[in-house]
Amino acid sequence: MKWARQYFALAALLVPAFAGAQSLRQDAIWARRSTNPITLNGVLNEPAWALAESKVVTFGIDNGIPGSGWKYEGGVLTNDATQATLKFLVVGNVLYLGAVIPDKSIGGSKDFNRFDGLLMSIKDKADVAAPKPPSEYFYAWWYSETTDPQPAGQQPAFIGRWATSPAGSPRTPEQIAAWDAVTVVNGLSNSDMANDVGYTIEMKFDLGVMGYDVTQPGGDIVEWNVSVYDCDWFWPLDIPRFTSNRVWWQSPWGNAMWYDEVHIYARPDITVNSNVLPAIGAELVVPNGDALAAPTIDGLLSEGVWASTAKSFDIRFGDSALRATYPGVGPERAGQFQPPVNGGQAAVLDPGDATVKLLVRGNFLYLGFDARDQVVQNHSNIDRWDGFIVTINDRTACGPDQELRGRRLTFQVGPAPTGAAVPQDFLTSMVSAGTAQVALALKAGTTVDTLGMSADTGYTAELRLDLTALGYAPGLGDRALFLGVNHLDGDSFTPFTDSYATRTWWFREYEGQCCPVWAYLAPGVLTDAGEPEDAVDASVLLGAFPNPILQQSMIRFALARSSQVTLAVHDVAGRLVERRVLGIQRPGMREVDFDGKPYGAGVYMYKLDITDPATGTLRKSLSGRMVVVK
Repeated sequence: MKWARQYFALAALLVPAFAGAQSLRQDAIWARRSTNPITLNGVLNEPAWALAESKVVTFGIDNGIPGSGWKYEGGVLTNDATQATLKFLVVGNVLYLGAVIPDKSIGGSKDFNRFDGLLMSIKDKADVAAPKPPSEYFYAWWYSETTDPQPAGQQPAFIGRWATSPAGSPRTPEQIAAWDAVTVVNGLSNSDMANDVGYTIEMKFDLGVMGYDVTQPGGDIVEWNVSVYDCDWFWPLDIPRFTSNRVWWQSPWGNAMWYDEVHIYARPDITVNSNVLPAIGAELVVPNGDALAAPTIDGLLSEGVWASTAKSFDIRFGDSALRATYPGVGPERAGQFQPPVNGGQAAVLDPGDATVKLLVRGNFLYLGFDARDQVVQNHSNIDRWDGFIVTINDRTACGPDQELRGRRLTFQVGPAPTGAAVPQDFLTSMVSAGTAQVALALKAGTTVDTLGMSADTGYTAELRLDLTALGYAPGLGDRALFLGVNHLDGDSFTPFTDSYATRTWWFREYEGQCCPVWAYLAPGVLTDAGEPEDAVDASVLLGAFPNPILQQSMIRFALARSSQVTLAVHDVAGRLVERRVLGIQRPGMREVDFDGKPYGAGVYMYKLDITDPATGTLRKSLSGRMVVVK
């Protein structure tokens, strides 16, 4: 029967996309909560460690897309390759890291890259900057001002934000409280008279001083990364066996934002006794538009699919409140920059302001852009362009560090009179190869110039990308997408000293930087063509995300047929707190915003009534539960 085929198609295509999303997220891990204290002694003998989530980081393999990689720093291929096991716990608002690192040759030197240890970063959420900057946590046998050979038996040094230079200097009580560690070496560091066995690190990070609070009801996401350094047979130098290398999880550096980051999730109800961990889903779901006609790439955004199906978000210079609404770690990764123009930084009178729309059809990603701009211009200086930079990680090509290579797909407003889109960077080659299309249309009353003598209204644009030209297999494989969008806005005036320019980005500024959104490209579903009206409706509820809800959530569902949809939300006493008629929704993946800010903390029940738009007959009711936390 057709309804049965539709049900199993939905179950196969839609439900695993969310139920199995945790297996897709190679950049995320849970830190379970321990109610018992952890003694920092480097032994990892507390029972909680046996129940902690762990990650094995191995040299020479992919340790998780999109940013993980490895690098030879000297010597030849090691015969004692790194295989570090990392474990995570939280106690109160303190993050604990346990690291077990087998190693036959342990030690360090005054030379950079000639040492063992961990180079880490935590993004400083307490900083007012946008995006939040990295803070370096460097714990290694690197004593740059100590003459080689280093003393046998030496312990790793604390280097970075919570340390005092030179390495090995006494630390203040405040520094120790913010970050501390103990290492146990099974062997003798800085000596290769006999093979070592390995070392174990027990480390703690005070999250409060970095602006995180994993004790709040909804928890928090700690932005972290690690490189594991490994230097072998350097004490003394054994040239045939000497090697120096490193392997990292998502980003290689502690003081710079490259590639990606690890998202460490923690919240009070996820403990060492939790039997099932919540799946860590995609930060963004890109809707599927297979059920409607494809947009014509003319820059106009006039097709119905843009209004009825596409996912939208805004980018606006100087709007911190808007950034705070972005999903996942978007509020911390989004940012802005004002480059100098004509030797100075004039006041921004017309802040960059745009809406970006996304949808997927078949193997193609469609992006729509609606830029509201009172001064539209074409300029030769990239800092003063009007346009957009879209960054996407290629799913086949790797960069110099074995990471998934990012592609910069840029277009700018072209010269007067039409302002026709000018592709730049990697988009140029895709357009030439016929695997991308881009078009731009000026809004009414808009002229392209660099005089600023008349008020414009802006422009719209459309971009179509064949994802198979970006390394995706036909059908899009796991359907993960790593994306950033950067809005370029240059405004020129007379006198020229009033001119300025800005860049404002959503998640990632450029292709090699931290951090893209982890998005999921929703698959298509079967349509209702020819289905008998008495067939069982195969629509399914995909749940609310995030849940619990701090401010806003998305209720996601998939429709097997075109239907009228109504949302009703009740409190635990059964009182109706919200009712919305969502109108006629087409088949496929759908989502509706839920704003929890007006409501008190507690449990809320929601129901989606799906009815026949022609007769009003109820086809199906989908019910779920949300928890609002304050």
